[in-house]
Amino acid sequence: MRRISIFGATGSIGQNTIDLIAREPDAYDIVALSGGRNVVQLAQDARKLGAQIAVCADETCLAELRELLAGTGIETAAGETALIEAAQRPADWVMSAIVGAAGLAPGLEALKTGATLALANKESMVCAGPLVMQTARAHGAAVLPVDSEHSAVFQALVGEDLAAVERVIITASGGAFRDWPLEQLASATPEQAATHPNWDMGQRITIDSASMFNKALEVIETKEFFDIDPSLIEVVVHPESMIHALVGFNDGALMAHVGPPDMRHAIGYALHHPARRALPVERLDLVKLGALTFRAACETRWPALRLAREVMAEGGLSGAVFNAAKERALDAFIAKRIGFTGMAHVVEQTLNRVSAQNGLIHAGMSLDNVRAVDHLARETADMIMLQN
Repeated sequence: MRRISIFGATGSIGQNTIDLIAREPDAYDIVALSGGRNVVQLAQDARKLGAQIAVCADETCLAELRELLAGTGIETAAGETALIEAAQRPADWVMSAIVGAAGLAPGLEALKTGATLALANKESMVCAGPLVMQTARAHGAAVLPVDSEHSAVFQALVGEDLAAVERVIITASGGAFRDWPLEQLASATPEQAATHPNWDMGQRITIDSASMFNKALEVIETKEFFDIDPSLIEVVVHPESMIHALVGFNDGALMAHVGPPDMRHAIGYALHHPARRALPVERLDLVKLGALTFRAACETRWPALRLAREVMAEGGLSGAVFNAAKERALDAFIAKRIGFTGMAHVVEQTLNRVSAQNGLIHAGMSLDNVRAVDHLARETADMIMLQN
């Protein structure tokens, strides 16, 4: 039996992972499940899968989790230290689906055990891509992409020489506001931004899709994961969300990954890699689909894409600044303290102020430095919002 841990089990990626695993209960031994505040779902899944331990990130939820799992023999714990300790438990395959920078440390600990890390936490690569890949190499571990775009690129590169790649095209749905007039974006509400035309995802990632900050993170992740020159990475808006990415080669060929907007495809590919296994996803009817359309990704509409280019050019720890500022700006938008277009302004100003502090951005890639810069960027973003 393969030993499996799922960090971020109660989110959309975690739930889709559990859906696949629950279809073959005798094939997997569940080591650890973690979640946020949704302890009812966490306890339900821990019972269903027979997990060794269930961990909630919020320590105030531990009493409820213990009550829900009383008499089952399933261990319970809470907080950052508990997440780290759970990630240190031996496992063969670990899903990293915790949202935000909080997913970095557990992912690094899982890699230190030699486990295969299925990475859905794009912030890990944005904040500390070189550290993640270095840790994997040092411990003989593998990192497999679970974002649909990066899984698509990964699959298109199987058997190919990276030196023959001349472009990587990441597609974006365009989110909730892809057809809105530019002048209306400033008045967009969190409720409007949290409604995705194609995908059923959580509130935060759906808003990030509307602002294209999610795609900006993915552009940086593409550079870090595949060690590709940023100038080769393109973004196009593809409203149908059927082509997840394309890889262009030096003979002019384009390899496209085409599939329905169902995250179980990318998750299943990582779960069964290097084999392909049957998955319960929709089979496309190309005649019924009819047509696929593409648009330019306008950086005036989506300034997050321009900021991602600046982050890649700066290098160092600027990705950690970018992500931290984005998270704080998103918090403020959800709380209706700033407007939709104000998020990009906060991130840009934070990048400028932190970069101006001598030596911080290029202090060296370590977990302690990432955490320090993350903390500083959050404080700086909060200060910028107070001043405005």
